Amino acid sequence: MSAEANQKAKVTLYWLDKSRSQRILWLLEELKVDYELKIFKRGKDFHAPPELKDVHPLGKSPVVGIQAADAAKPLIIAESGAIVEYLTEYFGKWMIPKRYLDGKEGLIGAETEEWLRYRFLMHYAEGSFMTIMLVALMTHNIRNAPVPFFIKPIMKGVAGRVDSSFVSPNLKTHLDFLEDQLVTSPGGGEFFCGKELTGADILMIFPLEAAMQRAPN
Repeated sequence: MSAEANQKAKVTLYWLDKSRSQRILWLLEELKVDYELKIFKRGKDFHAPPELKDVHPLGKSPVVGIQAADAAKPLIIAESGAIVEYLTEYFGKWMIPKRYLDGKEGLIGAETEEWLRYRFLMHYAEGSFMTIMLVALMTHNIRNAPVPFFIKPIMKGVAGRVDSSFVSPNLKTHLDFLEDQLVTSPGGGEFFCGKELTGADILMIFPLEAAMQRAPN
C-alpha cells in the first residue's frame, strides 16, 4: 500500500469516557489523520457498555477500525500499545525514533538511545507502571466500597496495608525513575525519548496522570 493510499484509509476510533482511549484521540490529532469518532458511555456500574463487544469481543476501549480503500471490511485493532504502533507506522513514522546509528543497521547494540527508550516505554507504560495503578485503583474501590459501617474499618485497614506495603513504595520508585529519564533525555530533550514527541510519550500520559493523583504530597 502506497503512502497516498494510506492517507485515503478511513480511521474510526471507538472512544469510551474515562478510559485510555483519550490517548489515541491525542495521537490522531498529532498525526493529523482524518477520523470518525464513535462515543460510548460507561454504565452506572462504571463498566463499558455491551455494545462495544459488537466492535471487539473483549468489549473494551480503545479500539480502532481502519478501512483501507481496497479492503472489503475494516481492520480492527485493540490494545493501546498495538494501536499506537500501527498508527505511527502507517501515518506518522516521525513519531518513531531512528533505530540504528548510521552505517550500523541491523547490528546488535547499535541501536540509538532514543529508540531503545522508545521500545522500553512502549511496553513499560502498560506493563510495570500501569500494574501499580491498577492495584491502587482496587485499593481505592475497596476503601470506598458500600459496606455496613462496622465492616468499613476492616476494608480501610486492608486497603491501607496494601497501599503502604506495595503501592506507595513502588510508586515512589517509578516516579523517581521517570524523573531521571526526563532529566537525562537524549540531546537535552523535553520528552522521554529526546527532543521529539513520540508514540511512547503519548502512551505514558495515562499512567502518569493516574500516578500524580495518588502520589504522596
